[in-house]
Amino acid sequence: MTFIKNLLLYISAFMPMYVLILIKLIVEIFNDNLHFNVLNTLNLGTLLSLIVLGVVGLVWNILLEKDKAKEIVILDKQNITDQHFLGYFSLFVFFAIPLDLANMSNYCIYVVILILIGIVYINNSLYYINPLLNILGYNFYNIKYVEKGGKEERSAKIFYRGDLILEDKTYWVKLKNTNFAFIEKRHQNNKI
Repeated sequence: MTFIKNLLLYISAFMPMYVLILIKLIVEIFNDNLHFNVLNTLNLGTLLSLIVLGVVGLVWNILLEKDKAKEIVILDKQNITDQHFLGYFSLFVFFAIPLDLANMSNYCIYVVILILIGIVYINNSLYYINPLLNILGYNFYNIKYVEKGGKEERSAKIFYRGDLILEDKTYWVKLKNTNFAFIEKRHQNNKI
């Protein structure tokens, strides 16, 4: 089950690219530059399926995660959104603009490259590299924290919508793993 959730996180990371390619395909079909044939229908179906799977993956990992939230005290934060977003976004441009998916060989290369990137993404737990979340307003942070009442300092990579402010250092977080977590909310009554 964990592998499927991680695979869906990987698929969600490329959703902006799938949308760009889908728009390109639809515009080409409406301009009569492409016609519906087996390959173009397969492309359209694949892109729509990947978009749906990406949405399911994000909803499952963010909203339906059953891990219990822990109260943590954030000791230090570093916003590193820009370190990963722009490099990954260049992959979107690489794939979406010059690639002619109406050609079977290009379509096969496209699929193989996505599989290879997926293997690296999942094997190295790169779940925090997700441009869709950045587009939706989440920032990505490296944090140092201790669990409320604990003493052992730990680190994690987390997403937080907006700017993470350390004035209210106590937060609730579901730590799926140290490479993908969301801060749910600030603790309202306990300012440190």
